[in-house]
Amino acid sequence: MEKEFSNSKKGILLVNLGSPKSTDVKDVKEYLDEFLMDEKVIDYRWIFRALLVQGIILKTRPPKSAEAYKTVWTDEGSPLIVITEKIRKKLQKQVDVPVEIGMRYAEPSIETGIRALAEKGVTEIVLFPLYPQYAMSTTETVIEKAEEVRKQKFPGIKINYIQPFYNREMYINCLAESIREKLPKNFDALQFSYHGVPERHIFKTDPTKTCNLNDCCTRENNPSHQFCYRHQCFKTTETVIEKLNLPKEKVIVSFQSRLGKDKWIEPYTDETFETIPKKGIKNLAVVCPAFVSDCLETLEEISVEGKHQFTEAGGENFHYIPCLNDEDRWIEVVKTLCEEKLNEFYLV
Repeated sequence: MEKEFSNSKKGILLVNLGSPKSTDVKDVKEYLDEFLMDEKVIDYRWIFRALLVQGIILKTRPPKSAEAYKTVWTDEGSPLIVITEKIRKKLQKQVDVPVEIGMRYAEPSIETGIRALAEKGVTEIVLFPLYPQYAMSTTETVIEKAEEVRKQKFPGIKINYIQPFYNREMYINCLAESIREKLPKNFDALQFSYHGVPERHIFKTDPTKTCNLNDCCTRENNPSHQFCYRHQCFKTTETVIEKLNLPKEKVIVSFQSRLGKDKWIEPYTDETFETIPKKGIKNLAVVCPAFVSDCLETLEEISVEGKHQFTEAGGENFHYIPCLNDEDRWIEVVKTLCEEKLNEFYLV
């Protein structure tokens, strides 16, 4: 039984990427159209983006993507939506304000989530983009969309955004403990596979315009770090392996899910799977810390396709470590981060 919050002025909106409403090709095509036509995802001028997405990608990709979604779809629906809803329900039991979910693409949309809170009397929302690291195609597009919806449909509502938490100790401890519990006893390497982005996205989000995709990621007190996805991925890895007390030579960092022929940040996950068995790495564990909830990119691209690539190249044992999903320790992190922002409303 859900709590009643008819007089609440504050609420929480958990925002994730989104998913097609079904595995039907038409629904997958509709989802991909909205997703890939976002200028923060494919940052070409509109005419060139439309030619690429609607003129090429949507004519060939939806059937293949629909088949991939079928391999991970559950009786309850899309894994991403199902898991995000489980997080919401667990969080709702621990906080005294209403909690809703919204997706950047498809339904339930950000607008749907804000409206649900507004109907419960909420005028101050803590919006939590469920992405540990900042990227133009994740955190930035969520905030931009939420502000657009707020200004057009809910001008009386205030929104307080939770910032990327890639280096927050509570999150690092949570992720490290989750990995520790699932890490096989015998492994040659632990691979951190992050979602990739085009290199130009890194340059575009750099306020200093000094990024060289090299040593600047490790430079102390670099003001670019708060907007640099690449730096934040390496920082998450660095701090987690410190907690796990793993030697650096047993750790690999790579980037997955690249699209098109543009240069994306390297090294690429799929190419790594195909080369490391020749270097003596036969027993591999893989974790995907750019995602907090398992989805197509982890359940199909990594644990199915990735395993196939690795074993075909001579690997022997491939162990995928699930995302944090609705683990209680992760819910506690979500709660703490939300409460920090809820309390800021009192300070205004």
